[in-house]
Amino acid sequence: MTPETKLYNVLLLCTGNTARSILSEAILAKDGAGRFRAFSAGSQPKGEVNPFAVKVLAGFGYPTDGLRSKSWSEFAAPGAPKMDFVFTVCDSAAGEACPVWPGQPMTAHWGIEDPAAVLGSDLEREAAFVQAFRFLRNRISAFAALPISSLDRLTLQARLSAIGGLEGATVQRAQDPA
Repeated sequence: MTPETKLYNVLLLCTGNTARSILSEAILAKDGAGRFRAFSAGSQPKGEVNPFAVKVLAGFGYPTDGLRSKSWSEFAAPGAPKMDFVFTVCDSAAGEACPVWPGQPMTAHWGIEDPAAVLGSDLEREAAFVQAFRFLRNRISAFAALPISSLDRLTLQARLSAIGGLEGATVQRAQDPA
């Protein structure tokens, strides 16, 4: 497999793995098909996917089959896929002590507000998920457009970190995950 056709494994992390990381996994799985394998997980998974995440993904034409809330320990265990990239999409997960990821993947923090924390009517809650979807899709589009194989590690790290500052970034920028 040439560098241009390498399939990169990407893990998207959030604390509960019910909303932002699930949205990210589905977006990258579809929009990065052929270049990326997307996975999501949480440090304290809630065990179920938020129904608004499923509704918004389906509404934008993204597959939702197979999405599930799972622990990041699945991806630190022997036999787990080796990750090339690990991104946190919530500030609390970025601030936690992450497992040691085999192979020293590139990491960055792409935090946005939690749409699952929005209170109000179903319409207001769904609107928060649509906004989160758009912010995450913009980040993933920028990531997927990177010429990964032609960038040195330092330049790639700078670009990954800059993606985290795109529109919708949380005010509290946490350290990139270890």
